[in-house]
Amino acid sequence: MKLREEQQAWRKQMGAARITIQEADQTGKLVVEAEGVSHGYGGVSLINGLSTRIIRGDRIGIIGPNGVGKTTLINILLGRITPDKGRIRLGSRLEVVYFDQLREQLNEDLSVQDNIAGGKEILEINGNHRHVIGYLKDFLFSPDRARSPVRILSGGERNRLLLARLFTRPSNVLVLDEPTNDLDMETLDLLEDRLMDYSGTILLVSHDREFLNNVVTETLVFEGNGVVAEYPGGYDDWLLQRPAMPGEKIERPVKKSPVPRKDEKEKPRKLTYKEGKELETLPSIIEELEKEQKEVYANMADPEFYKGSGENIPRAQARLDEIEKELKKTYARWEELEEIKDPSGGS
Repeated sequence: MKLREEQQAWRKQMGAARITIQEADQTGKLVVEAEGVSHGYGGVSLINGLSTRIIRGDRIGIIGPNGVGKTTLINILLGRITPDKGRIRLGSRLEVVYFDQLREQLNEDLSVQDNIAGGKEILEINGNHRHVIGYLKDFLFSPDRARSPVRILSGGERNRLLLARLFTRPSNVLVLDEPTNDLDMETLDLLEDRLMDYSGTILLVSHDREFLNNVVTETLVFEGNGVVAEYPGGYDDWLLQRPAMPGEKIERPVKKSPVPRKDEKEKPRKLTYKEGKELETLPSIIEELEKEQKEVYANMADPEFYKGSGENIPRAQARLDEIEKELKKTYARWEELEEIKDPSGGS
């Protein structure tokens, strides 16, 4: 209970954190083309005669029951498995990052931050240098939690750590195989928001209906007997379009009426690109200032400190005053930019 309360307090303090995905240079216009692809195992046909083209910027959802061949399809599309029949053509300059439902291994004995940065303190994300603690704040890890060993993490925290680790790798094709398992709603919202901003191509396997509806622009659906059909839109769009089986009564989802758009004059202004980048750096700046502040206080608490030069005390006190002013200024700027980003205050 104490840990949960600490995490909730930290999230409130952090406000609207923002997951950052390291992006590589763009692919060519064509990402993947499949022509007449068929594949199976042990005489069972998983995919039969699939033809599709995936273009840069497409967000493809893959839908089907467990064990039907969704992961196999991904590996065929990525060129990792050669299909029994048909042809796969891959585009140019593909930088693929794959979030596997089986999860890559984390080092249980290392801390959260060392699993991300390998002992380094600074990461480079999209050309920006970020302190690893500041980066992990975006994934809702407090500084204390970031320094904790992985073995004490919950399932949801491990998933957040894997996402944090994954998104430090440059990509222009992002493959997510059941990424929403064990994630709390807050992290789901953060992930969904960032995927919407991602400029690359996404292949997403998920059973989360709402997540698919909000993220993907097209779906590949396993409909039985090796048939993989293609539909525009997300999960509900597929339900609206799919044909009924003989004798089946389909309850189609009701499409929600679009929310009327506000007049342009009523829209709050958005952060500029430069302000957005500035906002991303502020938590790490605050972290560094607070770290230095603690170090100065610790030095002044040491009796040996007062045996040194007589200039040490006024110099340290002057630096503390400077840090206090810098912190006040940085927090004020953070609140100002957060207000522009989220004028409702997250309500």
